[in-house]
Amino acid sequence: MNTAANETWIILGASSAMARAFARRVAADGAAVLLCGRDAGDLAAQAADCRLRGASEAEALAFEARDPSTFAPVIDRAAGREGRINAAVFVGSMPPQAAIDADPALLDGVVADSHTGPARFLHMLAPLIEARGGGTIVGLGSVAGDRGRLGNYVYGSAKAGFATYLSGLRNRLGRAGGHVVTVKPGFVDTAMTWGLPGMFLVASPETVADDILRAVRRRRNVIYTPFFWRYIMLVIRHIPETVFKRMRI
Repeated sequence: MNTAANETWIILGASSAMARAFARRVAADGAAVLLCGRDAGDLAAQAADCRLRGASEAEALAFEARDPSTFAPVIDRAAGREGRINAAVFVGSMPPQAAIDADPALLDGVVADSHTGPARFLHMLAPLIEARGGGTIVGLGSVAGDRGRLGNYVYGSAKAGFATYLSGLRNRLGRAGGHVVTVKPGFVDTAMTWGLPGMFLVASPETVADDILRAVRRRRNVIYTPFFWRYIMLVIRHIPETVFKRMRI
């Protein structure tokens, strides 16, 4: 029996390239998908695609990380379904650091998109997962959150905060049979990274989606994707601060 057929995946930020690849994977396994985001037309087209790929149900729902009034309808829709409820968070925004330096008001949106909005949603969802006695949350951190760097330290700080939140949530939900996977992608070929200088070892969204699903099935706690970013960031984290603060990476 395909156990995925008795699962629902809430996918936040479902219009992103990584989320799209992930939705296709779980749809092919027979899971239901709730595709949540701002672009209603794109989400409706994705829902139709997921149904063709084998999803037991696929629905487009409005979600805006900066608007908490959009959170409860998504959770209520999931609560109305039987079986295991899972969530995958692909929400985030990364304006150029220079733009934030010129207009510090942009910082609020970055933190809301990449940390506080998703964290508030997951905090509202957590009691449902506890009540069902299981469920998986996938949350996207970033290698940028491992150490503050000149080029994107506002985005990195938001992702670092979200990763810390996910660690605590993993501790909480593990007591009720749930699990939380923190995913730290390196450079991925998406709209967010297109045109950025210094890109190397760029992974496809499909590779990231496969790595995430493998981590879910193995109940991994924290993964880097592709895997070699674990070793790249190990080196970067151990560069002495007196040296690191002079580097332009």
